[in-house]
Amino acid sequence: MKYIALTISLAALAAAAFLVAGSRTQAGAEEPASPAVIDHTVTTLEGDSLDLSTFRGKPMLIVNTASKCGYTPQYAGLQRLHERYGERGLVVIGFPCNDFMGQEPGTAVEIGDFCRKNYGVSFPMMAKVHAKGPDIAPIYRTLTEETSEDIRGAIKWNFTKFLIDADGHVVARFGSSVEPEDPTLTAAIEKLLPVA
Repeated sequence: MKYIALTISLAALAAAAFLVAGSRTQAGAEEPASPAVIDHTVTTLEGDSLDLSTFRGKPMLIVNTASKCGYTPQYAGLQRLHERYGERGLVVIGFPCNDFMGQEPGTAVEIGDFCRKNYGVSFPMMAKVHAKGPDIAPIYRTLTEETSEDIRGAIKWNFTKFLIDADGHVVARFGSSVEPEDPTLTAAIEKLLPVA
């Protein structure tokens, strides 16, 4: 009798463990994945629509930019990243933003002319967006609110950089003071690119 009772008890424990494990798997499967940046469609500086899914398979570096900021010279470093890594797949994308001390007051034409004339910018530049506040652009809502805990949070200043992997998920964030060619940033980019 003791043997039968023990067998039944072990069977009951195994069944309970199976049910618990199954419920954990189901709960995990039901959790929504973080939205991918490539799920967004944005507007270029020229007013055209750009579906970021066209960059699927390529890492991206997304930066909120400004023309009258102490960090504005970072445009030069961003352009060099574009030239250095573009052929290996990196896409640098600038999003002009006037949210911080009004440091991007220009029109689309003025912003484009400024970037080309002063820094030779040839990487994609988007239309001006809000990177924070009630009118935050959907892509910046994804970047700052729908990412992992160590990445999310409001943008504090111009030239905050988000590194996106080839599947469109944010993998790293770098503050304004991190230069585009900082070894920490370039090493993170290198990890996402095919070997040269």
